[in-house]
Amino acid sequence: QVQFVESGGGLVQPGGSLRLSCAASGRILSISSMGWYRQAPGKQREWVATITRSRGTTTYADSVKGRFTIFRDNAKNTVYLEMNSLKPDDTAVYYCNTPGEKSDWGQGTQVTVSG
Repeated sequence: QVQFVESGGGLVQPGGSLRLSCAASGRILSISSMGWYRQAPGKQREWVATITRSRGTTTYADSVKGRFTIFRDNAKNTVYLEMNSLKPDDTAVYYCNTPGEKSDWGQGTQVTVSG
């Protein structure tokens, strides 16, 4: 079992930046890849970005490509999401999880882009 705790969300103006963190615990060595997901009000949860544990290979959803960067610190069992040029449409609760077999979802962290 793996557990995740997301943090770093908040209120930011359009065009601003935030860095989210995802701390993993439990059976860490079972993780080969990690992903960020988000769920906006009234919408389904969607995939945002993925990074592999070994080589750090990244992939992104078209909606965030060029604006968001996913990176990891394996020594800290932590994955990050650097979000730049934020738009109101980025407003959502952001979660992390494994792209394949999902562990239980954490509480997520709220990102609100407004003002």
